[in-house]
Amino acid sequence: MGEYSFIFAIAVVFIFGTISPGPSFILVAKTAVSKPISEGIGVSIGLGLGAMFFTFLAILGLYTLFEMVPFLYESFKIIGALYLLYLAYVIWKYSDESLDMNMKLEKKSKSFFKAVVFGFITQISNPKTAIILGSIFAALLPQSLPEFGAILLCITAFVIDATWYCFVTILLSTKKSQKVYLKFKKYIDRVAGTLLGALGIKLAID
Repeated sequence: MGEYSFIFAIAVVFIFGTISPGPSFILVAKTAVSKPISEGIGVSIGLGLGAMFFTFLAILGLYTLFEMVPFLYESFKIIGALYLLYLAYVIWKYSDESLDMNMKLEKKSKSFFKAVVFGFITQISNPKTAIILGSIFAALLPQSLPEFGAILLCITAFVIDATWYCFVTILLSTKKSQKVYLKFKKYIDRVAGTLLGALGIKLAID
């Protein structure tokens, strides 16, 4: 199982990249506080499918490039490490800012299927997701994937993204839990930023 250890490292980074508030988080939060919980769950699953889609494209694109130009592997690791450091800086910089919850949503509730499709389209239209995944994979993927490695990464991306946003949907479905999250948002962001920064430094040194 040692050949699959890279999946754990990628999963850890992806978790902290996912939980840092962004457009997807705001969408889920707004849905959770204003729509039926089933719609929030549907959107969350759609976001997870979008993350899985981007994961597949990132793996396919990076390995095609590495096969064509092998020396780029080390260069991409350095670029990925620098991006993780930049992401850590941005998360820390804006950790004190409150969330902008003014994103407009339709008043009419969607069916579960339409909510899934809406979440998927929202995710694949967000370039931030593609950039984060590409940077993580460039920094942490081994030079050659073991058998089933790509499948396991796609499943990991879906599980992390969908699980987190389903959790957010359930968590923010009550006013009391919303206040608790906003109270500790600053500390959550700073922990995530610190861990991403530490990983970026480690990759740069290695």
